[in-house]
Amino acid sequence: MATVTAYAAPAANAPLERTLVERRPVGEHDVLIDIAFVGICHTDIHQVREGWGAASFPMVPGHEITGIVAEVGPGVSTFEVGDRVGVGCMVDSCRVCENCRAGLEQYCADGPVWTYNAVGKDGGLTYGGYAQTIVVDENYVVRLPDALALDTAAPLLCAGITTYSPLRHWNAGPGRKVAVVGLGGLGHLAVKLAHALGAEVTVLSQSLRKKDDGLRLGADHYLATADPATFEELRGSFDLILNTVSAPLDYPAFFSLLRTDGTMVNLGLPEEPLPVDLRALSGNRRSMSSSGIGGIAETQEMLDFCAEHDVAAEIETIRADQLNEAYARVLAGDVRYRFVVDAATL
Repeated sequence: MATVTAYAAPAANAPLERTLVERRPVGEHDVLIDIAFVGICHTDIHQVREGWGAASFPMVPGHEITGIVAEVGPGVSTFEVGDRVGVGCMVDSCRVCENCRAGLEQYCADGPVWTYNAVGKDGGLTYGGYAQTIVVDENYVVRLPDALALDTAAPLLCAGITTYSPLRHWNAGPGRKVAVVGLGGLGHLAVKLAHALGAEVTVLSQSLRKKDDGLRLGADHYLATADPATFEELRGSFDLILNTVSAPLDYPAFFSLLRTDGTMVNLGLPEEPLPVDLRALSGNRRSMSSSGIGGIAETQEMLDFCAEHDVAAEIETIRADQLNEAYARVLAGDVRYRFVVDAATL
């Protein structure tokens, strides 16, 4: 076992604090990664605060990880020491169920092993990327193309794949109209990716405060949902709506913006159940769906696509001792558009 410095929440709702955690020895097919940067995802805050249910503590969050391979197990064939790599939301799965065999490890029938707040196959608690190093099976590590910087690529490992996967699944591209609800950590990458795929992109935000940013990032249109005229103007417009916010919405109003056979995909996960009036869907065979990250192969595809199309996250880099302040700022909507922690400051 190796002891490394990390930042952890010692209990639910407790501030993150500097501590030491143990990493397992490098096994036959493991890769030891020296972490360079790790993004702060709103999921980290949900988990630390037990917003989605009981959690395990101490908790080391962080599942948007980039770094350099420092050691490989004797059976590793995919990576070498010195390679630039990333780790996202999961670090293992059953590998034998129908979904795993189809490259949909995120939907593993037994449930994937999450990068943190989970129990690994060795029986130990998984600790995430707010740490100096991480040990991961090579099958759950992805390669970073040289065109992607380690810092701005980190949020792609969650926010990037969370938005790319539904865009690909619902065929966003030329001739398709895509709306993105919310321009935050997820939303800004959804705009960039949908634009790069060739779709006509509209941002739907409460106000026009970020309009200049939205247009700069690739949106063709930017409208305020606080204005009732927006819903009249856009009625029946979209093939696909990506909802990137976790706050409750007037779902029937947003469903009205879908074309016949259009789909609204929810990516943000509210902590409380939300009522949905199905009558707002039935009239035009509209659909409401959701999507969770992507498989390992699709995550690699997303990174390669981002490298080819110059897509990266808009970030603010912070020191590790600023984590608690950053959490407060995320909750206040005071970041454009993703915090990334420099692991060298641990």
